Amino acid sequence: MATGLHSLPRPVAVVVGAGGVVAAAHVGVGYALEERGFRPDMIIGTSVGVLNGAIAAAHPDRAAPWLDHVWTQLRRREVYPLGYVTSRASAFTDRGLHRLIARAELPSRIEELTVPFTAVAMNLDTGAAALLDHGDLESALPAGAAVPGMLPPVDRAGRTLVDGGVIAYVPVLAALRAVAASVVVASGPESSPPRPHGPRRSAGATAARAGMLLLRHQIERDLHEVAQHIPTVVLPTGIDAWPAPWDFGHSRRMISTASRTAGRFLDGLRISWPGLYRVDGPSATSPGPDGTSTSPSVLEAGL
Repeated sequence: MATGLHSLPRPVAVVVGAGGVVAAAHVGVGYALEERGFRPDMIIGTSVGVLNGAIAAAHPDRAAPWLDHVWTQLRRREVYPLGYVTSRASAFTDRGLHRLIARAELPSRIEELTVPFTAVAMNLDTGAAALLDHGDLESALPAGAAVPGMLPPVDRAGRTLVDGGVIAYVPVLAALRAVAASVVVASGPESSPPRPHGPRRSAGATAARAGMLLLRHQIERDLHEVAQHIPTVVLPTGIDAWPAPWDFGHSRRMISTASRTAGRFLDGLRISWPGLYRVDGPSATSPGPDGTSTSPSVLEAGL
């Protein structure tokens, strides 16, 4: 059984998913990867992950410190500024997002990034995933991050595009489609089950709970689908309580916690066969090559 990041079959895709303030955890995971001298062969991002992913693709050996400065200094009004809405298609203008992109020192086209990159958006007409792996970054990044109702849709190449996190919160299927031989998910869900709902919750809390479970089901379905074919590593963050998606005031704590937790996990990583590698839940077990059940420290489901 091989050990560590460098045992992953090539090409390796790093997947950077959705989640607003989860972007800070992405940065902590990025520190852990960079400190171990790891450079992916491709990066795939959606929602907030398009910005973090594109910057990592442009500067694969030094993205984490730059992103650290961005997310620890960022405030909600810079991403979701009130007022100045130019249409009825969104609650906020995307001017703040464009300013963030302009400061990122990115090339003009996706093909010019150092590491191959794909932004995952959703086609608002068909509901299908739109994989943006070539063309201008100026439209691709806002398209992948256009949270429906909050930021305006983007018209690109005859398609109306919105945030890809709607259909691919953790876009691992795009990595499989790109013929990755293994996947590293930057900040994904641990395998522990969600906490009980509790009695007498409000209508809003009930709706939020249902949405969370629907999202979790989508993520788990996609992770297990990809893990049937290739090693799929989900890096833990160690963050137990997540702030609201627009609350960036906790970024410093989240970055440092995720960096330490992901680093410890990576140092103990063991890769043997295709499967889902992540921190074990209470009852996580996996079948070994001979079909017997085992409980390795970081292997949640070997297939």
